[in-house]
Amino acid sequence: MYRIVLLTISICAFMMCQTSKTDVKSASATGSMANAEKTFTTFCASCHGENSDVFAERTWKHGKSRPEIIKSITTGYPDLSMPAWGLSLKPQQIEDLADYFLAAFDRRKNYEFTDKPKSNIFEHTSISVKLDTVVKGLKNPWGMAFLPNGDMLYTDRDGSFYRLSNGVQTKIEGVPSVLAKGQGGLMDVELHPKFAENSLIYLSYSKPKDNTDKSPATTAVMRAKLDGNKLVDGKDIFVAEPYQNTRHHYGSRIEFDKQGYMFVTVGDRGQHDAKLPQKLDNDMGKVHRLMDDGRVPTDNPFVNTPNAHGSIWSYGHRNPQGMAMNPNTGVIWAHEHGPRGGDELNIPTKGKNYGWPVISFGINYDGTILTPNNKLDGMEQPVTYWVPSLGPSGMTYVTGDRYKAWKGDILMGSMRFKYLNRVHMNGNKVESQEMLLKNIGRVRAVEMGRDGFIYVAVEEPGYIFRLVPMDKM
Repeated sequence: MYRIVLLTISICAFMMCQTSKTDVKSASATGSMANAEKTFTTFCASCHGENSDVFAERTWKHGKSRPEIIKSITTGYPDLSMPAWGLSLKPQQIEDLADYFLAAFDRRKNYEFTDKPKSNIFEHTSISVKLDTVVKGLKNPWGMAFLPNGDMLYTDRDGSFYRLSNGVQTKIEGVPSVLAKGQGGLMDVELHPKFAENSLIYLSYSKPKDNTDKSPATTAVMRAKLDGNKLVDGKDIFVAEPYQNTRHHYGSRIEFDKQGYMFVTVGDRGQHDAKLPQKLDNDMGKVHRLMDDGRVPTDNPFVNTPNAHGSIWSYGHRNPQGMAMNPNTGVIWAHEHGPRGGDELNIPTKGKNYGWPVISFGINYDGTILTPNNKLDGMEQPVTYWVPSLGPSGMTYVTGDRYKAWKGDILMGSMRFKYLNRVHMNGNKVESQEMLLKNIGRVRAVEMGRDGFIYVAVEEPGYIFRLVPMDKM
């Protein structure tokens, strides 16, 4: 089928799931689901991608019921380049396809949370937790870090930086000037691995090129010493090039590995049409690897490549807003936003190309096809991906013994569906996933505190919560 098949049948397919279960055949029981998948792969996937769940990210303009889908496939819409398949496919094949699509839409319902939390206790299959409010009254908390004495540092995207000590919040002076527009502002905070010795911290932020409201901006990282409630000797040690006029996709996560190298993510800044993430002569859509003072390591993959930026570690990323080191292996992991569908979990590896925007498991926001390819030679496949898009942000590995059922798993926020996502790991493989804290709010950050508790930051309005296990551990 041509791409228009599901543009014209297209994306409120989510809503189309209102069809009752009695209207949808039990395709799996009859074996028709397997037949439908074969039909889809043979006739549809070349234009629409291999994953039927992507249909849950499209608007179906010509009907929301099983009979209407069958009619669309059978008679087509020639004026929209959607051919009629009534003479090419058997009626049973078309009916099975309709059921196949409806099953994909039905899976979308798993993300539709309508009930607001009724208490601060959330019961889960794995662990039940109580939410203790640690901080409130923020706008958009973005990053968190914990000092050796237990104090917490946290950023607010509006440009504010705070220290919480014994329950008292104090504003920290000396932060850089930020362009707090769109998705930009003051973002991540990270401690130097030897903070106890040198008091160094790192802040990522959207750096304006000049002082006007229309100024181009870029992702920058400032290093400074924390002296009480002041930052001193602040200096930008990384400034992504080139500056852009867009106000989104800054990336901005910072993480150190066990060797003391600093990794920084930079989003594509919305420049996928120019394919900047695929080019090595700019910093957009990349994971960068630096020394702790911003110098480029001599063993980075592209230091000797003509015109390439030496800080690049991996490329072909869209907007990585979660990064964490596996404490057992020392390997850096990251997740990134896809377009409409196709968020990814990756292990950014030296010199590897992760494909954006040449390959993707998502589509454009307007429902059109972004690329027919979700894999190509020379481009890495994600460890896992999400359709529909979760809007992932923040990332941590669960350590310690307070949450034994979660130990070794990845926690990451879902801004779009307002929950905390648990990714149950077995080595480098995803075994299962669990939705936690449903409808808590737009989860922006999640971190393990030095006290062994998990801390979660949500936006609009801004809170920081501590997760206290209720089960006997």
